Amino acid sequence: MIYKGSCHCGRIAFEVEGELKGAVACNCSICSRKGSLLWFVPRARLRLLTPEDAASTYMFNKHVIKHRFCPTCGIHPYGEGADPQGNATAAINIRCLEGIDLESIPVQHFDGRSR
Repeated sequence: MIYKGSCHCGRIAFEVEGELKGAVACNCSICSRKGSLLWFVPRARLRLLTPEDAASTYMFNKHVIKHRFCPTCGIHPYGEGADPQGNATAAINIRCLEGIDLESIPVQHFDGRSR
């Protein structure tokens, strides 16, 4: 299935392909503040519909995850990094997807604070 998503103002828009079976709620210092619910997909399944430079990037701690956000509205629609095998991965904030019933998505809690 292909899902469409964006930040609040629309400066960042994208499509992501996959089967949304669940999301992750992380309690690390940034995720707990943002409140994102993350769906991890191979980076190749995320297609930006707006220029890549429309998004700003924030990196912290080990500087391995690119936290992408809109410099206009401040919303964080996705992040980019690599899985443990080194494959390019995107972390989609499912709160930014259109037509999603958030209550129906199982959420797994991840203790990122302890890592």
